[in-house]
Amino acid sequence: MGLDFGSKTVGVAVSDSLGITAQGVETITRKSGKKLRQTLARIEALIEEYQVEKIVLGLPKNMNNTLGARADETAAFQEMLERRTGLEVILWDERLTTMESERILMSGGVRREHRKERIDWMAAALILQSYMDSHPVPDR
Repeated sequence: MGLDFGSKTVGVAVSDSLGITAQGVETITRKSGKKLRQTLARIEALIEEYQVEKIVLGLPKNMNNTLGARADETAAFQEMLERRTGLEVILWDERLTTMESERILMSGGVRREHRKERIDWMAAALILQSYMDSHPVPDR
């Protein structure tokens, strides 16, 4: 499972059963940026539904490779996910995934008003795909 953790939303993506391709699933929206109980419950439901074994969480690095406040919040979310799900949560560089998501959606002809609802899960799919591409599944 790939996650793009934002201040108000979490984009969610999953891989196919062979671990080759990533597909966006949904965007979880929070009413309050600090309250994560319902977000975590929804992620747990998706973990069960898609039989997730590992989570790849986008790490928001600055362009100069430093970490800021958003990275600290992401690390705290990582700890919550690990405690609550018992799964390994891997932090993965997410630089430029939102811009790339926007570009993909625009080139696909998605209207501006519909891009906002899709951009987070598209970014999650890019994060997950990047991770899977750098960690190929051994031949079965």
